[in-house]
Amino acid sequence: MKPILAASIPPSVIVVAIVAVLILFSVILFILSRYRRCPSDKVMVIYGKVGTNKDGTARSAKCIHGGAKFVWPVVQDYGYISLRPLQIAVNLDNALCKQNIRINVPSVFTVGVSTSPEIMGNAAERLFGQSPEAIAELAKDIIFGQLRLVIASMMIEEINADRETFLRAVEANVAEELKKIGLELLNVNITDIRDEAQYLENLGRKAEAEARAKASVDIAEQEKVGAVGAARESTIRRQETAQLEYQAVAKENEAKALTAHSTAQMQR
Repeated sequence: MKPILAASIPPSVIVVAIVAVLILFSVILFILSRYRRCPSDKVMVIYGKVGTNKDGTARSAKCIHGGAKFVWPVVQDYGYISLRPLQIAVNLDNALCKQNIRINVPSVFTVGVSTSPEIMGNAAERLFGQSPEAIAELAKDIIFGQLRLVIASMMIEEINADRETFLRAVEANVAEELKKIGLELLNVNITDIRDEAQYLENLGRKAEAEARAKASVDIAEQEKVGAVGAARESTIRRQETAQLEYQAVAKENEAKALTAHSTAQMQR
């Protein structure tokens, strides 16, 4: 069989082959251009026609954290939400506690977009496209409200003395509300607690005075115990000395009696 020479291939076939290769290459490039990777510090939000929920309703968005996803042209588009933490200063003033005492609670909350699958959807619906400043302001409003609710349910002594319980209550309330907008609470730092009526300051002074009084009583009691012990030791020593002196005199008298008896016997 004779080899088929390139010159014997019709030009139209060569053109079709070149066009087919170009089309295939273009399709590959197009697919690669629509295959999007998600950075580790972001959540990728794919929106448009992204499927349906379990109840049959259309999904508003699909969230991806890590990895990559193909984004269909025309029917889908994508964007990112940053996962970088936001530090929010919350200087709550004149919050009423359970005793209707107004207190000031300066604090710093650290929040961030959650990577939990069931919460990322909330972030896509409520935070997508917003700036970090806008997200921080939204979170701040939620924190203010929940912090006031927690303070209103507790006595001022509980807030001040049992700081751990207070923090747990704040974290539980705030975290639950932040989930609704796709955020999670990372950290809470309450720097100080003060009240307008100086109730806490007076409590501190009272506790300090009671501690000093108790210390004075304890010292006096110990001094009394020491004095009683010293007196008891002194009495015991005097009794032992008297006993020794009595025994010495008795022995001396006994010796004198023996000497007198011996002298009398010799004179007979």
